[in-house]
Amino acid sequence: MGEEHDMIAVGDDDVSRVQVQKLANGWGAPVEADWQKLVELPDVGLAYVFGPHEGMAEKCMALIERKIPFVVEKPLGTSLGELATVRQAAEAAGVPATVPLVQRGGPTDQWLAKAGRPSYQRSSFIAGPPSRYLHNANPWMLDPSKAGGGCLANLAPHFVDLFLRGTGESELQVQSRLSSVLHGQDIEDHASLILTTPEGRETIVEVGYAFPGSPLKRYCSFTSVGEAGFAAVDSDGTATFTSTDGTTVVDKINVDSDPLYDPFVRSVARTLEDGFQGLTTLAQLEDVMRPIWQAYDDQHGGREHA
Repeated sequence: MGEEHDMIAVGDDDVSRVQVQKLANGWGAPVEADWQKLVELPDVGLAYVFGPHEGMAEKCMALIERKIPFVVEKPLGTSLGELATVRQAAEAAGVPATVPLVQRGGPTDQWLAKAGRPSYQRSSFIAGPPSRYLHNANPWMLDPSKAGGGCLANLAPHFVDLFLRGTGESELQVQSRLSSVLHGQDIEDHASLILTTPEGRETIVEVGYAFPGSPLKRYCSFTSVGEAGFAAVDSDGTATFTSTDGTTVVDKINVDSDPLYDPFVRSVARTLEDGFQGLTTLAQLEDVMRPIWQAYDDQHGGREHA
């Protein structure tokens, strides 16, 4: 990030954290615990809004008031209402904003696109156990009041987005199941969605914090079938495509999502002057999060995310 931007400050509630100090030292930037002081700094050209999802909307609204473009992590708040309020305010004020849905245009996205417009798609992405958030100084990820939810809110947006973009649809019927049986936390550690478009195109999205702590980091697999054939990607990166004439090609791709953030930051810097042209919009994020928050409503009686 420091290669693309001149970092003027880093904010965190706990400025003593080793990770925060390491970032600040690497960028040669001061650290500030009070985010409101950061917003008031002169000559702020861009802000990255990460951290606890509770309070994200308030930070975004303060940036919009000051006409500061921003990058915000999904899910942008702990409800669809918070996201919609920020989206409407940003649009009304003409303040550019974007979201790192980094699977867009990545190796998996490009491979699945070989099948054409999805008729049926499946994404399975099972990350490491929730305890990893205790070890990496992000315990708030285990608190539904601060995170909004567990693996569904954190991981599923990427794969709902791939389906919406692939089909060109935004309206979805939602069936869902959430579970916390494995780890017994207040957040879910496994979630399944079945999303269906009005014409019957369907995706199954399975996400979880159910993979053991391991250098492998995760299990993932993807399939997509369309008018051109059947595309599949396995956890080890093996990618196959079988066309409708029965011809199969095999390749190896990188399924690790971590390397996708560097090109995203470069894209942010490149498109800052033209309002993040071509990057994810808040309206697109709202379409992505709508079925996810609906799933929480369905599972919790509509009380937590109305």
